[in-house]
Amino acid sequence: MADLQSELTAATEIGELEELTSPTTDELTSPTDELAPPTEEAPRPPADDPLDRARALLTNHPVADGYCGLPATLRTLPWYDLELGESSVDTDLPRLRDGGVGSLLWTLRLPPGTAHAEHPVTAVLEQLDLAKHVVAEYPEGLRPARSASELCDARDYGRIGVLMGPAPAAAIGDSLATLRALHKLDLRVLALSGTSWATEAGLTRFGEEVVREMNRLGVLADLTGASERTVRRVLAVAKAPVIFTHSGAHALNSHPDNVPDDLLAELGAARGVCLVPCSAERTGAELGDVADHLDHVRRVAGPQSVGLSGAYDTGAVHPDGLADVSRYPHLIAELIARGWPDSDLAQLTWGNVQRVLRETEFAARAAALRRPPSTARIEGLDA
Repeated sequence: MADLQSELTAATEIGELEELTSPTTDELTSPTDELAPPTEEAPRPPADDPLDRARALLTNHPVADGYCGLPATLRTLPWYDLELGESSVDTDLPRLRDGGVGSLLWTLRLPPGTAHAEHPVTAVLEQLDLAKHVVAEYPEGLRPARSASELCDARDYGRIGVLMGPAPAAAIGDSLATLRALHKLDLRVLALSGTSWATEAGLTRFGEEVVREMNRLGVLADLTGASERTVRRVLAVAKAPVIFTHSGAHALNSHPDNVPDDLLAELGAARGVCLVPCSAERTGAELGDVADHLDHVRRVAGPQSVGLSGAYDTGAVHPDGLADVSRYPHLIAELIARGWPDSDLAQLTWGNVQRVLRETEFAARAAALRRPPSTARIEGLDA
């Protein structure tokens, strides 16, 4: 007990000695401290900086870009390197990573002013072939995807998932068998315009059969460029959600491919998605104009029915501040500054496209139990 008391007393004395010898906060620790200039630190952005928040959000909810024209653009180049960076295109791997892009819909559009316009099936097959080669050439950056789950897998492995489509409806050559063949080659989106069965007058009987077969296969219907009557009829016939791959709000810009408010409301009720493009022609000349369209679609159709499409590498002129795919964080930062909650932003960038794909796949599984492959021919239905 005496030894324990001695240890406690010694510890107390040491503590008192340290307290007496330690400098107070009012004393200088060095005679030169008063003369030393203050240390200059690099300015730090505030914790709630919108751009920092945008980049953080895109880490978990990357952009599902709904309209990228890279395959057709690469066909015109004698040489390219998407990994090192390619200045002759709007889309390469370094900029996709900087932009927080997690998936791409590769449009298989018909090159204008060429003989391919007369042979759309051949043109689409050639672009499908090229697209598969490009994805295989960059396995550390790109990964092919045919479903929502495969897009998620690509994201989880740090790759950018590539989904094939939209292709023009002319590519099926008025043949449901050709539609099935293209689906086996991984086509997942078909644009319903520019054919004899999807016109200003709406869908014909064969056009309705095309929609039913698309639902059975799990091919998304793209209604950008479709007439108002076609849109309404597709919404009535389809058992799966539809998308507009590159359409803005007609109330803000009267481009013929933009969607009027009444159709936006119907799209929202049908749980479809309008993917607003970064296009000066369709949305406006400034980044804020694109944000205005996103605000409008979100308000009219609902936050579950708005998404993004860059329309990069399609020949479109892009708004100031959105020159290429690396600029998506700046657009998201603008929406954050406008008060969009993180839940709506997560749906905008990734969630809504994922949901539409999953619901389309679910509808296809259900339809396959009820309906065999259609053998209908256009001559028999639209005679």
